[in-house]
Amino acid sequence: MKNNEQNHEFLFEKVNYTILLIGIGVIVLGFILMSGGGSDDPKVFSEAIFDFRRIRLAPTTVLIGFGITVYAILKNPKKA
Repeated sequence: MKNNEQNHEFLFEKVNYTILLIGIGVIVLGFILMSGGGSDDPKVFSEAIFDFRRIRLAPTTVLIGFGITVYAILKNPKKA
């Protein structure tokens, strides 16, 4: 009689999931940095939308987060 138990194995190791969560957190931080800067009145233009945080820092943070997630996917924990 055959046992009907299946061995469930995760695709990644715990290290990969940890790095992946860190990458997702960095991406979320980048989008939080990108938010805001608008005006409540649509007739008034606000220059705050073009400051360093929204133009340079936030997109760079998002790209670094994507790089971290790609690294987490490609990392092979079995290799030392």
